[in-house]
Amino acid sequence: MTEKAARIVGGPKGSEMPQYEPNPSELKAAEAYRAGRAKAAPSVKVEVTGKNEVDIRVDHPDRAIGGVALMQALGTTDPDFYNGLLSQLVNASRDAGSWERGANFMLSVIKGIEPRDQIEAMLVAQIAAVHMASMTFARRLAHVDTIQQQDSASNAFNKLARTFATQVEALKRYRSGGEQKMTVQHVHVAEGGQAIVGNVNAPTQGVGALAKSEDQPHALGYAPGVEMPRQIEAERATMPSSSHSGS
Repeated sequence: MTEKAARIVGGPKGSEMPQYEPNPSELKAAEAYRAGRAKAAPSVKVEVTGKNEVDIRVDHPDRAIGGVALMQALGTTDPDFYNGLLSQLVNASRDAGSWERGANFMLSVIKGIEPRDQIEAMLVAQIAAVHMASMTFARRLAHVDTIQQQDSASNAFNKLARTFATQVEALKRYRSGGEQKMTVQHVHVAEGGQAIVGNVNAPTQGVGALAKSEDQPHALGYAPGVEMPRQIEAERATMPSSSHSGS
């Protein structure tokens, strides 16, 4: 096998160094990247045509095929929903003067979560928008000049962070159909014993620990049963019957 070599930039004439050989982990990452790119939906091109006016088109050699692929990635087959959601994403990404970069970032979030219908697509779009707003206020929080600015940015950031977590939880509930899991545990108690349901605080082993355990038998997970006195039953057996003979 011939070893490939590369020239050292700025080095002496004729100096060469072996080409870098990636390790197995890096090769696996590169393969995963290529596989992901092969099945990835196209991005969009955003061109500003005037004040508050933009032209949105799919970045694909065949705009019809690219549009269908992007619609599938957004969990819809409705062109009206598709066009409306794209416009909303572009409008929500007007940050730092780069509409295209922001819109494609939000699209990448949606495509990564893989919405299965239009409800999920809208919810994921909101998640992406809230994340972008959170990062905006995080940046502002890092460049405040006054206490008022700090309080304002901090409050907004905290509210957005809580909203983000709520939206993610809502998506999980929607995808699971609102089902709740219940775990049933069986407790087996031997005859003559009693079970305690709840937290049992056992003393740590040390001085006085054994004595404390003996003084508190209720702290055991399993304790011998205590028979009830039989005096009441005995007295009940000697009482005369309340029935009367016919008279």
